[in-house]
Amino acid sequence: MVEKPQTCWLCGRPFETLIQWHHTVPKSRKGRETVPVHPICHKAIHANFTNAELARIGDDPDTIRANPAIAKFVKWVSRKEPDFHAPTRR
Repeated sequence: MVEKPQTCWLCGRPFETLIQWHHTVPKSRKGRETVPVHPICHKAIHANFTNAELARIGDDPDTIRANPAIAKFVKWVSRKEPDFHAPTRR
């Protein structure tokens, strides 16, 4: 049996039913490692960073969260239910 990840790599909220796997270094940049994220968190990451930026950042969620737009997003989404989803603006 595969154990479900406990919390989202970006926001730290628990999961209910929706989990996506984010490549910390994009596959187009030969990345293989994945981390569990909510769909809305995954969209927020890709709405704010290019693949080149993500390749440079790698597996460092603190650097991602230091981005002002992501910091605002994480503060907002942290009060939502685990399966909360809404459109993400670019």
